[in-house]
Amino acid sequence: MTLNGKVALVTGAARGIGRGIALRLARDGADIALVDVAPDGINAVAEEITEIGCKATTFVADVSDREQVFAAVDHAAAALGGLDIMVNNAGIALVGPIADVTAEQLEKLWAINVNGVLWGTQAAVATFKTLKNNENGKISKIINASSIAGHDGFAMLGPYSATKFAVRALTQAAAKEHAADGITVNAYCPGVVGTDMWVEIDKRFAELTGAAEGETYDKFVGGIALGRAETPEDVAGFVSYLAGPDADYMTGQAGLIDGGLVFR
Repeated sequence: MTLNGKVALVTGAARGIGRGIALRLARDGADIALVDVAPDGINAVAEEITEIGCKATTFVADVSDREQVFAAVDHAAAALGGLDIMVNNAGIALVGPIADVTAEQLEKLWAINVNGVLWGTQAAVATFKTLKNNENGKISKIINASSIAGHDGFAMLGPYSATKFAVRALTQAAAKEHAADGITVNAYCPGVVGTDMWVEIDKRFAELTGAAEGETYDKFVGGIALGRAETPEDVAGFVSYLAGPDADYMTGQAGLIDGGLVFR
């Protein structure tokens, strides 16, 4: 139980990778604040966390809205008695040719995938300082969702890739700015994960390219060295490491956890 006594906030926690991360951190001993736009989803995950034996609180928020993100972080600290770990997990995908991307699509994508990480970072830093975590000898953690698409720009996923490259840049800059505050900032970069998001990505590829549904997903999975699709639990295991004491001397990094699909 490496996270006993810790409090973690996870955005996009209602399903998929976010749910997997929240449950893993709870199994590691942390109390969890669950944030999402889907109240039913986070309420269900909260029940799972209480069954594990940890505390859980929920807050409905859109991460593209700065005030809502700050309110979510304030709620977490008040409800659970502090904050040690901020996981900026929420995100969406956009599939399509670069030539066809609209201003509205780009604005929404950027607002959630990049602005949401920025607002979460700002809110977490402010709260860590208010709580005087550093003065009390604590290492505070900010953990951001990047992607294999943050290491390699993918065709038909151009703007999405751009947002994930941006997350890597924010992660590096924040790590440099806040090291002296006792805050580490790292990112995790998943690959082809068997979640609802990848179902939608596959469907969109099918619409645009004429491929059969499932064909694009299978093609990507076929390129994974370890020979299988990723699970939310695979990602959560790496986030658990970043959140725990063994990663206290690691900051500014964006680790690939993809089974061997993109090599850097």
